[in-house]
Amino acid sequence: MHSLVVADASGTPHPKPDVVVTEAHGEFIFMDQGDGRESPLTSSVRAGFHRTRAEITRFRPLGVRRAIRSEPGSSSGARSRRAVRGSVTEVRSRLAAVRYRAQGMTRAAVALTREQATEGARVGDTADDGLRLAIALDGTGWHPASWRVPGARARELLTAGYWVDVVREAAEGLVDLVTIEDSLGLQADGRRDPGERTDRVRGRLDAVLVASRVAPLVPHVGLVPTAVTTHTEPFHLSKAIATLDYVSAGRAGVQVQVSGREDEAELVGRRPVLPVADLFEEAADWVEVVRRLWDSWEDDAEIRDAATGRFVDRDKLHYIDFHGRFFSVRGPSITPRPPQGQPVVAALAPADVAFELVGRCADLGFVTPRTTSDIPGILAPIRAAQETAGRAAEPLPVLGDVLVVLADDARAAADRLARLDELAGEPLHSDALVFAGAPVELADLLIEWRRAGLAGARLRPATIADDLPAITRQLVPELQRRGAYRTAHPSPASWSATLRGRLGADRPANRYATAGGAR
Repeated sequence: MHSLVVADASGTPHPKPDVVVTEAHGEFIFMDQGDGRESPLTSSVRAGFHRTRAEITRFRPLGVRRAIRSEPGSSSGARSRRAVRGSVTEVRSRLAAVRYRAQGMTRAAVALTREQATEGARVGDTADDGLRLAIALDGTGWHPASWRVPGARARELLTAGYWVDVVREAAEGLVDLVTIEDSLGLQADGRRDPGERTDRVRGRLDAVLVASRVAPLVPHVGLVPTAVTTHTEPFHLSKAIATLDYVSAGRAGVQVQVSGREDEAELVGRRPVLPVADLFEEAADWVEVVRRLWDSWEDDAEIRDAATGRFVDRDKLHYIDFHGRFFSVRGPSITPRPPQGQPVVAALAPADVAFELVGRCADLGFVTPRTTSDIPGILAPIRAAQETAGRAAEPLPVLGDVLVVLADDARAAADRLARLDELAGEPLHSDALVFAGAPVELADLLIEWRRAGLAGARLRPATIADDLPAITRQLVPELQRRGAYRTAHPSPASWSATLRGRLGADRPANRYATAGGAR
């Protein structure tokens, strides 16, 4: 068992310290707030330690002189301990190694407090301007026959272990984020296909719940589950994504998706399918509601003063009073403001009406160019919508989607694709470019797209079993060799480790605190 023990020079015991990991005066220390109040993420910190039976037994509020860890396999009665000393970077890396190996340890053990996150944003501690990569996860892969290839683990598709392993592989490739597909109906091959074929993967787990299960077990990578805005209430999803932001220590996002499928509308039974323009207008209202709900608690609304019996400052919870064509929501949320302030909102934009949604509402966009020459014509309406919405100064990275079939060379990749198509009984259909080639050739394409104005790419592995490892173990090293991609994840104790930080965005001010609004 791995244990983390914090000690000061005097050895004075402190049974349940209120701690977060931070830096001060160039020194790696553990601190409380000094006034009996927990810092905003302390409950997550403590929960993470308790899940691994880690011990914090000796503590000094002003700093830690030694961080000591037990060696694997040592007994609780006679642990072999050694001091961890050195620079902030060295100590952080050693503590991180212990923390992430411990089963179930939440990354919140070194999460920034909200105040530290704001400070990190002020000093410009954000991601670099290099190529950004995301991986889109959909079952066993994006090819309909992916579940039939060796190593597909189709029998494990509905297990937590499968998803933990898949996301962990993505994290090993240093990607910025993964998206997790979802829908309200069974998987279908097209908008009007009822999904009646039995030789396709049918059935899926809830993407938000999968992300919440994975988050404490897989560090670093951003987690962006899909939420169908058409038939879901923004109040419910806002607290689910806020919760994900807490359990991931600031790595949460949500990919908003509309549904124009008649079978999904019939499953819910609330109304017929709306026109496409209305679906996207509803999605824009949905995003506005969840953003207001995330801000409905001010950052310091939680007091947690046991001595006076006052847990919350009710004057710092705000009604949002949203009244629109599709929703009327009073608020406030039941979940305090998330660690990022605003989790990342992403959207796929394959057409003009979706371009407007991305520019108007999103923090991250996914687009589907077929050629490099398509990119300027895709970006122009997105940037125009962004400017019209008064968001021109905000970072809005746009990634190009590409479905990848990888092999040692183009011919071998084409053969792989042909075999998959034969298993499926028909050629692969995709709204995104299908790339069949070698990782070195894919690197050429991604760099070309970056030069054309995209921030990077979201890769859709044709098969998780083969193409995900090819991305993480061949493509990424090739990009690194060319100096086009990072060689390490951001420090876990920095704003850049949050998903917003990775995307170059600051922690936004709370609209109600800034406005001084009444309850």
